[in-house]
Amino acid sequence: MTESEFLALAESTLDRIEACLDKLNDDDVVDVECKRSGNVLEVEFLRNASKIIINSQAPLQEMWVAARSGGYHYKRVGDEWRNTRDDSELFASLSQYVTEQGGAPVALG
Repeated sequence: MTESEFLALAESTLDRIEACLDKLNDDDVVDVECKRSGNVLEVEFLRNASKIIINSQAPLQEMWVAARSGGYHYKRVGDEWRNTRDDSELFASLSQYVTEQGGAPVALG
């Protein structure tokens, strides 16, 4: 994948994550505030002030996630972002991290 293809895909992935979290906030499922600065999406959970940081790493063509449970790297495999360590899928993993930090079960799609 070219750098410009990666950047477009990373941007659309961050947009999708932010839209999912905004909907969860609007529906009063979790109380979160999203802040976006370039390729970095910061998700703050207002009930406990914890954060999840999601950003793209163009040189490695990866999406990185920092959550309470640790730091994770996701590489594109086919049509999905897959964890470089355990092969878990990005949105399934984010659902778990948001559930843990937000205090309510969620499924990001």
